[in-house]
Amino acid sequence: MTLTGLFVPLITPFDRAGALAQEALESLAHQVLQAGARGVVALGTTAEPSALTPEEREAVLTVLARVCRERDAPLIVGANTKEALRELADRPEVVAALALVPPFVRPGEEGVLAHFADLAATSPVPLIVYDVPERTGQRLSATALRRLAAVPGVIATKHAPGGIAADTVEFLAQPQGISVLGGDDVFIAPLLAMGAHGGILATAHVATEAFAALITAWHTGDLATARALGGPLSDLSAALLAEPNPSVIKAVLHAQGRIPAPDVRLPLINASPAAALDHIVKLKGFSVK
Repeated sequence: MTLTGLFVPLITPFDRAGALAQEALESLAHQVLQAGARGVVALGTTAEPSALTPEEREAVLTVLARVCRERDAPLIVGANTKEALRELADRPEVVAALALVPPFVRPGEEGVLAHFADLAATSPVPLIVYDVPERTGQRLSATALRRLAAVPGVIATKHAPGGIAADTVEFLAQPQGISVLGGDDVFIAPLLAMGAHGGILATAHVATEAFAALITAWHTGDLATARALGGPLSDLSAALLAEPNPSVIKAVLHAQGRIPAPDVRLPLINASPAAALDHIVKLKGFSVK
């Protein structure tokens, strides 16, 4: 299976009383798919999954599975343990699980490889390895990424190393054997230019159509469009990620009238007033509307 195009890791909207806003979540999913996203991600890190109750996580998954079934769109689900993966067995809409490189413990590359081989051996769905060393404390070399690509059941990586490093260049310089989905929103244009298959981009809640067009432009060789979109979308992403994700994104979605409240849950706090101002997304022609 090759995963290409734009996938939006959806936020979890709350209502003014702090409860899960299921109708707003459903509407967001329809909006981004209508605007050109290939699929959506449920319960990724942008969704604040650790702050949700088991009942809320189940409700999120049910809502997004229904939307993806109705629109014949692929659903990716954040799942990092064997138990969480087993719960996806009866969800035909789920095409893959987004599994984080083990955070904090820094098991080394051999440990990471053994971990994913063990998960993949029993998972009912293929795995996408989420490589984000800024959050996990574990950096993977190009060699380790290629070895992960050879693990049966691993079909993609969400590649978010924190910029364009030598290992990224080396990894993308030759066929990878799996899909590479950029996860560093600010750097998605150069990742696509080097051969990434698409992106899992939180900031594509805003200007979804433009992000989808950027990916299409690089894949079709429309360099004029790709270059025209790349810089402005990088600026937009930097603004939307100026404070801990997804606080600014939620503030903007609320300003757009797309979710009932801008609230995140602890340990996150809401975006500062300056970051939440509408003008922060009025960058290079992308405006709140």
